[in-house]
Amino acid sequence: MSGAELRPVAVLVDAYTTGNHLPIAFAKLGVDVVHVQSTPELMTSMRLPELSRYRAALPYGTPAETAERLAAYAPICVVAGQEPGVPLADELAERLGLPGNGTALSAARRDKYEMIEALRRSGVRCAEQYKSGSADALVAWAERRADYPVVVKPLSSAATEGVAICSDAREVREAAEAVLGTVNIFGERNDEVLVQSFLRGEEYMADFVSYDGERYACCVWQYHKRLVGTHRIYDRDTVLPPDAGPAPAIIAYLHEVHDALGLAYGPTHAEVIVTPEGPVLVEIGARLSGGVVPDFHDRCLGGNQADLTALAHARPEEFRARHAGRTYRKLAEASMVLTSTTLDGVVEELDEEVVAEIQALESVHTFVPKVAPGKRIRPTVDLYTATAAVHLVHDSAETLARDYARVQELKDRVYRLRAEQTATAVAAPNAIATAVATPAATATAVVAPADTAVATPAATAVATPAAIATAVAAPAAADASEAAA
Repeated sequence: MSGAELRPVAVLVDAYTTGNHLPIAFAKLGVDVVHVQSTPELMTSMRLPELSRYRAALPYGTPAETAERLAAYAPICVVAGQEPGVPLADELAERLGLPGNGTALSAARRDKYEMIEALRRSGVRCAEQYKSGSADALVAWAERRADYPVVVKPLSSAATEGVAICSDAREVREAAEAVLGTVNIFGERNDEVLVQSFLRGEEYMADFVSYDGERYACCVWQYHKRLVGTHRIYDRDTVLPPDAGPAPAIIAYLHEVHDALGLAYGPTHAEVIVTPEGPVLVEIGARLSGGVVPDFHDRCLGGNQADLTALAHARPEEFRARHAGRTYRKLAEASMVLTSTTLDGVVEELDEEVVAEIQALESVHTFVPKVAPGKRIRPTVDLYTATAAVHLVHDSAETLARDYARVQELKDRVYRLRAEQTATAVAAPNAIATAVATPAATATAVVAPADTAVATPAATAVATPAAIATAVAAPAAADASEAAA
C-alpha cells in the first residue's frame, strides 16, 4: 500500500467557489480529499471544483450508493463545500457513522422558511414570515400585516439572488412573480416564495467553525449596502472588534441559532440584523463563507475559516485546545469591497492601466475583476452582477477610506465596452459620495493595539494586470465575497 493510500481522507460535497480552499487546507494537515457531487452534472453557474486536487471524484449516485463507495476510503469526515451539498453531506456522514449534524434538521439548514420556523420553535428571536406559490396569497399576507416594507425572496438560494425589499402590494407581486417558476443558481426550481417582515437595523455577517458543539467565532463584519429600486446592493464589509460594539451580542445570539438548527460540526456563515430588540437572523448556511480569502483573513483576523474547518475535522483535540469557545482577533483595519455598476454592454477589454492603478493603492490586498472580455456587463442587482471584488487591509482607517473612494472613482473605467454596446450610465457624484465611508466612520472599528502584529503594505502580494485579466471568469462571481448564506 502506498504512502498516499495510508493518508486519512476527508469527503467534500459540492466544493464549488470558496469550497476550493478546503483541499488546500486539508493537504496542509496531511489529509487527502475525495469529491462528491449532489447533482448528475456539475453546476456551471459557480466556479467549479479543482478536481486535480482530489484523490478521487466519485460519480453521481444515490446516497446509499455513494456511501458504499466512500466506505472504501475510510473517511474521517464529510463536509459540505457549498450550499447545495448540505443535505447530502448530512446524510452521508450519518450513513457512514461519522461526526456530523444529522439529517433531522437538514431541511431547516437549506430552506429559509423552515430555518426561521426552527428558531421560533426553540424560542429564538426571529422574523415573521409566510410562504406560498401564489403571488396573490403573498400580497394578501403583506396587506393584512399592513407594515411595509417587507422582504420577498426565494426559499433556497444565495448571494441575494431574487431578494427584494418591497414598499407596497404592487412591488410584492412583481417581486414574487419574478421568482416563481424560475430556476436558482443551484439548479433548483422556485415553486414557492417567502415573504418576511422587514428587520430594521444594521446588518452584519459572522462565520463560525464548530466541532461537537464547541465553536470558534472566525469573524464579524458589518455590511454596508445601498438600496437601488427594490434591491439592496452590497457595497463593502468592514471588520469589527470581537469584544466591543454589537459583536459580543451577535456572537452570543448565533450560538443560540446554531443550537436551534443542530449545527454542531463544520463551518457556518450567518447574516443577522441588529434590531432595537437585539440581533435577528436573516439566514445561515452550513458551509464556508463565500468571502473567504485565506491569506487576507490571516492578516486581518489571525486565521481563516477554511484552515480552521480542516483543523477541526483532522485534529479535533488541537482545535478544541486552541480555538473552542474563543473568538478571532482584529489585527488590522479591513474591508471587502464589491463594486457595482450601471453600465450595460459587452466588454471589449480590461484597461490594464486602470487595473494597475487600483492594485497600486496602498491598502489593496487583492483586486479581482469579475467580467471577462467578450462577456456582458449589466447593471448590478445582486452579488452575481458585482463587477469586481477588492480586499483592503491596513493599520490606518483613513488610508482604507481614501483607497475605497479611489476604487469607486475608477471601477467603471476598468472595463472598455464595445463601441456599439457602450452605455453611458455613470452614477451621479452625490450617489457615490453617500457610499464612501468617512475616516471617522471607518475608525469606529477599533484599530488593533500597538503590540498587535499588523501586516504592512509592502508585504502585500499584488498580481500583474495581465495575470488578473487571464483569471477573470463570469462564474467566479460566486466568489465575490458571496456573503449571503
